[in-house]
Amino acid sequence: MTSDVPQFSNPELTPDIPQEKASLEEKEGLEPLNLPDIQGEKTPAIDSSDKDVSAIDESPQAVDLEQTAQKLTQEVEELKQQKQGLIAEIEALEASKAKKLSEKTETVEQTLEKMIIEGLKELQQKKQTLELSVEQLERRRDRIREEMKTTFAGISQDLAIRVQGFKDYLVGSLQDLAAAAEQLDLPTQQSWEESAEPMTPPSTSGSTVQFAPQEFAEQTRKIQQILEQYRKNPDYYGPPWQLRRTFEPIHAERVQKWFFSQGGRGTIKSMGSRLQNILVASAVISVLNELHGDRTRFLILANTPERLGEWRRGLQDCLGISRGDFGPERGVVLFESPDALVQKAERLAEDEFLPLVIIDEAEEQISLSLLQFPLWLAFAPDPQQMSSYLY
Repeated sequence: MTSDVPQFSNPELTPDIPQEKASLEEKEGLEPLNLPDIQGEKTPAIDSSDKDVSAIDESPQAVDLEQTAQKLTQEVEELKQQKQGLIAEIEALEASKAKKLSEKTETVEQTLEKMIIEGLKELQQKKQTLELSVEQLERRRDRIREEMKTTFAGISQDLAIRVQGFKDYLVGSLQDLAAAAEQLDLPTQQSWEESAEPMTPPSTSGSTVQFAPQEFAEQTRKIQQILEQYRKNPDYYGPPWQLRRTFEPIHAERVQKWFFSQGGRGTIKSMGSRLQNILVASAVISVLNELHGDRTRFLILANTPERLGEWRRGLQDCLGISRGDFGPERGVVLFESPDALVQKAERLAEDEFLPLVIIDEAEEQISLSLLQFPLWLAFAPDPQQMSSYLY
């Protein structure tokens, strides 16, 4: 290696070291140093090949700095490339994220649209159902209003007419009774003392049922007691098959006429509504059940399921029976066809049951085969007053 202090071959360029040192010593106030005179000495000559200054070797520190700079430059280039790659990755991730977000948004929008459509369909169905229910309730309200007008407004006039008719009937009966009493040949005391011939009671048949008071006085008295109890002391929580509704005199008159005047076989003028007719029929059913128990079977004829349903609900309400009491082998059987009813009634009669045929007022034609049975009750519509339940 070369020395740290460069050597120059040109003597003219050699500095005057002693003089400079002396001047420095004087300036600093120092004692001069005794240095040998080196002016006369010649510096060794430098090889002619070393004349170029740029050919001098560099120091190790400069080489290290240059290498470090190169490394840093390379690292900066690499960092720039990594930055470029990261920016590209970020842009790709943002694009992918935006794409996924848009896909999710579309899926959510489609799902919400389907849910909204299904919800609208359900709401429309519920709306239609509610509209039908409202229409049914409005029709029912109108029928109830018509029934109330018919039942409560016209009942007073009907009662007045019937009371007047009953009064005329009593006056005429008393007059006839007085005339008949005048024509009677009253017995003397001797005739009373004579032994009267024994009277043979009329024979009763198991298949024949009559309610004429002349022949069945005890049965007639019992029927009257039951009807009087229903009218004066109604039991709204009584046992099944017993009448549980208010029983007015007009209803009792219809029932008594059917039992005593018609002998359990005939028509009754309609009360103006099916509910009132069901109340009258319920009283008849209750009396027959009280008299004959489980032998009785009640066959209802109406030509539409709606009317049969109204009969079933009305009988359940008036008699306190349940749906289990309705059926082919139960106490009450519902029929839409008279032929099926006739076949069932014939089988019941063969099995020694007592069938009662009840015919709804809406039946325009009655089959003659229904009239063969010992008990039948038909409601005849009033031609002057249309029923509110003829639908």
